[in-house]
Amino acid sequence: MSDKISVIIRSRNEDRWIGHTIQSVLDFIYKPEIIIVDNNSTDETENIVRHFTQDPLLNDKKNKQYTKIKIIKIDNYTPGKALNMGVKKSSNPHLMIISAHCVLKKLNLKKHIQDLKKYVCVFGNNIPIWNGKKITKRYIWSHFINKRVINMYSEMEKRYFIHNSIAMYNRKYLSKNPFDEHLPGKEDRYWANDVVKKGLSFLYDPDMEADHHYTEKGNTWKGIG
Repeated sequence: MSDKISVIIRSRNEDRWIGHTIQSVLDFIYKPEIIIVDNNSTDETENIVRHFTQDPLLNDKKNKQYTKIKIIKIDNYTPGKALNMGVKKSSNPHLMIISAHCVLKKLNLKKHIQDLKKYVCVFGNNIPIWNGKKITKRYIWSHFINKRVINMYSEMEKRYFIHNSIAMYNRKYLSKNPFDEHLPGKEDRYWANDVVKKGLSFLYDPDMEADHHYTEKGNTWKGIG
């Protein structure tokens, strides 16, 4: 099952957390395909990513600390454009999107893949972490509750709610129904509303969970938008 997962990570100057993000993915998924869509980082992001890259000359299938990684550079960045690029470069039928400052804590891969036969997306719980401290789930964070919800609706935003900090998709569906590349943010929510208009469903499942670490330019930390 593990070789059917492609993981898409968007990055820009994420050397503080991206190594933790990749390591957490490898802790839960055996040798996934990882696609880094990098918005011209000027720090050590790319060098850190390469520490996890499998050497194609080594037949080391048992070592789960390394995997196949593609690094793609993007200009004129928008969240939707970056994700769509990652989808196009992916090879596997199931996709995971995770933020470069999130650390995966819970994953029931078999169940989530089974759910993707019914739902076009399964997205997971976020635990907000500010400088090491778990903060109270107010504002945007209050959506991340401890029960499964079909077609989560945000009374706060007055629209359906998906969050791409940690989410899984069916690649075939997402390829045919890409994210809006013109939006400066919230591409996931607009996509969710289109899904419901088409009579389809998505799922929130807290059995998928990530620590979401504070970053100065992290969009989730800037209010509801």
